[in-house]
Amino acid sequence: MNRELIVRSSPDAVDFALLKDGKLIELHKEEDNNNFSVGDIFLAKIRKPVTGLNAAFVNVGYEKDAFLHYHDLGPQLSSMLKFIKNARTGRLRDFSLKDFPFEKDIDKNGSINEVIKANQSLLVQIVKEPISTKGPRISSELSLAGRYLVMVPFSDRVSVSQKIATKEEKNRLIRLVKSIKPKGFGVIIRTVAEGKKVAELDRDLQNLMSKWTTMCKRLQRAEHPSKVLVEVNRASSFLRDVFNDSFTGIHVDDETLHDQIKDYLSEIAPNKESIVKLYAGSAPIFEKFGIERQIKTSFGRTASMSRGAYLVIEHTEALHVIDVNSGNRSNKAKNQEDTALEVNLLAATEIARQLRLRDMGGIIVVDFIDMTKNDHRKKLFDRLREEMMDDRAKHKILPPSKFGLVQITRQRVRPEMKIKTSEEIPNVTGAEVEAPITLIDKIQVDLERILNGKRSYKGIELNTHPFIAAYLTKGFPSIRSKWFKTFKKWIKVQPRDAYKYLEYNFKDKDGNIIR
Repeated sequence: MNRELIVRSSPDAVDFALLKDGKLIELHKEEDNNNFSVGDIFLAKIRKPVTGLNAAFVNVGYEKDAFLHYHDLGPQLSSMLKFIKNARTGRLRDFSLKDFPFEKDIDKNGSINEVIKANQSLLVQIVKEPISTKGPRISSELSLAGRYLVMVPFSDRVSVSQKIATKEEKNRLIRLVKSIKPKGFGVIIRTVAEGKKVAELDRDLQNLMSKWTTMCKRLQRAEHPSKVLVEVNRASSFLRDVFNDSFTGIHVDDETLHDQIKDYLSEIAPNKESIVKLYAGSAPIFEKFGIERQIKTSFGRTASMSRGAYLVIEHTEALHVIDVNSGNRSNKAKNQEDTALEVNLLAATEIARQLRLRDMGGIIVVDFIDMTKNDHRKKLFDRLREEMMDDRAKHKILPPSKFGLVQITRQRVRPEMKIKTSEEIPNVTGAEVEAPITLIDKIQVDLERILNGKRSYKGIELNTHPFIAAYLTKGFPSIRSKWFKTFKKWIKVQPRDAYKYLEYNFKDKDGNIIR
């Protein structure tokens, strides 16, 4: 398995495309005007506690107040409030917490108006970016993420990622971290810490302590509201969370970003520094690596799969709905049940990819093709769980219901990635349809089905709109000539003025439509 990261820079944003064996699995955009990224820490002011919600609205400088629930305050809220007050008045010079007297934990089932009041200063961290009409979701239980460790101020707990499988390795890491952990700070051991030596863990911890001290020094001069700690730039943040030994290339089209990524990689994985390449080709970097084409074919209302099957993805205010369709694929299975299982297993793989690619969150309901056998349902459930194991967002999958529905909840921390794939129809004012490249993929799927079917055709003719016909036949090599190279059969393309933009038909040598 090879992973590549393709980074495209523009004046107002940076796009990150993660490829797995050449296939696009994640797409992220960092915009210059995004002042409320997940992980940023603000010195904020309580606007007002709301007893009925057991939460408070907090002014962090966004047009809508941020939402802070009681359960997101953290048990050591009283200690933090005392710490902030002492740091802002200059009475506290040592920010290490080793001699700081902790207050009693707040009641985990208490009321918001018992612990905070209006106009109070508070350190809060963005845990969910502004989405739609809602302001940011925040927490006052702070955490500073490093490569191997996450440091939690005002805590003494040491925990380890559940994805580290062996009990021996978990115990080893906990023992090492407890030996180097500063007093007053809890530590969460990340999955990538598996197998690492104490020197690497300690270096990561010292970097986090340095960030904490720098942030605390800003408190005395900080206004309300103001950002006192910025999450590392998205490139470094992305690499910190996803980078591993399977990466074979990182391609960047901007020299400054190239140097930043190379410097960061030299710290976390010096042996992989050479895989960072500055792209200097004449074609746009996303075109060169085939990403634009994959975006066009992956972000529409329908998402094609192999053998003619496809997904229909709908969005509502409350949830996302995904419908699995077998389409017009050739049925080589012995019966309907086997066909349903085959299509559903294909769909499980594509759905896991789509959730990551679009960063869909909240409630997702998937309508798979009905299956009557329990062992087939279990196979589907196991495949879906296996495919989603690499998903970094927290998620939960329920087994298929007797109606064939699978319910998924997936953590949503950023706005969903939405990319417009429709284009204007050249000869119809104000009307839009799917981009031609999406249609070409559908035509090719149909052609592959026809040529691989049981019946053999001596001559095949494609009738389509003149614009699509020109798109297929012009240039060298044309799409039609590529079909000839792949299928060893020449396809006659016949433009039809009466056809609509998305209309097409395959015909045999006698002029009969091939279904």
